[in-house]
Amino acid sequence: MDFWIKAAQLVLSLAILITLHEFGHYIAARAFKIRVEKFYLFFDPWFSLLKKKIGQTEWGIGWLPLGGYVKIAGMVDESMDKEQMAQPPKPDEFRSKPAWQRLIVMIAGVTVNVIVGLAIYILVVAAWGDNVIENDSLKHGLAVNPNFTELESGIEDGDIITAVDGEPVENVNLINIQIFLRGARSLEVQKPDGTTETIKLAENIDDKMWENGAVMAFAPRTYNVVDSVLPGSPADRAGLKQGDSITGINGEATPFFNDFQSALINKTKDSVKYRLDLYRNGEKQSLDVYGKWNDESGHYTFGFIRSNPDWLKPTHRTFTLGESIQQGFHKAIWTMHDYSAQLPLIFTSRGAQSVGGFGAIGGLFPATWDWQVFWGTTAFISLVLAIMNILPIPALDGGHIVFLLYEMITGKEAPQKVLEYAQLVGFILLISIFIYANGNDIYRYFFD
Repeated sequence: MDFWIKAAQLVLSLAILITLHEFGHYIAARAFKIRVEKFYLFFDPWFSLLKKKIGQTEWGIGWLPLGGYVKIAGMVDESMDKEQMAQPPKPDEFRSKPAWQRLIVMIAGVTVNVIVGLAIYILVVAAWGDNVIENDSLKHGLAVNPNFTELESGIEDGDIITAVDGEPVENVNLINIQIFLRGARSLEVQKPDGTTETIKLAENIDDKMWENGAVMAFAPRTYNVVDSVLPGSPADRAGLKQGDSITGINGEATPFFNDFQSALINKTKDSVKYRLDLYRNGEKQSLDVYGKWNDESGHYTFGFIRSNPDWLKPTHRTFTLGESIQQGFHKAIWTMHDYSAQLPLIFTSRGAQSVGGFGAIGGLFPATWDWQVFWGTTAFISLVLAIMNILPIPALDGGHIVFLLYEMITGKEAPQKVLEYAQLVGFILLISIFIYANGNDIYRYFFD
């Protein structure tokens, strides 16, 4: 049931965003009196599920849910309609219009995605507010990722970061992003004894965090109490149960969860047996469990989810409409910035392994239907689609834009054959990425 709930949210979200993206192209084309021959949600090779011709445009729903399209007359696109392009240009075709009009048509879809993402963020903040973790909630300070500790930053377990680059910390959950993606390098740190100091991080700390598997450098420091156990996991097979409080591993005391993580760092990647000391219903017990190596985290995992203590509750904030607009803009801009900053990581071995397809996107949605999370995730996907579509890859909007800018700068149109070959190469590249990304999802599902 969890799978189908996530799948339904994914399909609904993509259907909304794809339709609005293509509608942006359609509206811009019609504004310049360019004929639009087809408007489809999903692709329709060989046949369509529904179709109806209204005026000059065939509106329909395809059976292949990999996207959608508008077929604009007189344009080299994924339809590869060479027969039409071989005919003399007609006044209502894309190729007959000035370059600046064609540029607006191509930018329109991405523009709509940005506007939609921004609008949804504003409405989500206005309707539901926002939850943040404040420093006052850190009863035991911050836990430092063991892999980050190796970088010798000077930040230790129990410290509290009070300011980042001179700005007071309002949400503890943003500290990692500020350092890893936003270039923050100066931290004001309060030590457990109450003293404070300024810590300057290395300029390449973001690269080191990525290489060491320490992107999530800091988290609230909590005890290690089991909330749930994943079925079929090593923890499940060993008999670990909800409510168990793990206090040690292999005879070493691990009062906090990050102490437990530190004890699990082992670079051999072989299957390793650990003895866990724990309290169950007030009684001390021990369990033997085999750890499963996780490349992403850089240590062994057992397959359980820990619970958050009652005292670590987020602070709920509400906003006026004016404040919601400001917050929505802020969230949309930083979402696009942070996603763009991560794109170069795809070309690293770790990044290539983390690329995901529909499974990864579907994993963004919860297993139970939650409208707040649904709309927040839809806004995020809308902005991601805008960034991906603007990339200068043939077959994407960005590829068409590159050729149009070339024409506007040089005064010469790119030869039709060049456009056709570029479209074909771009299509093959996108299909390859699609297969690779979804192949990663399948591999992780069965082998991780």
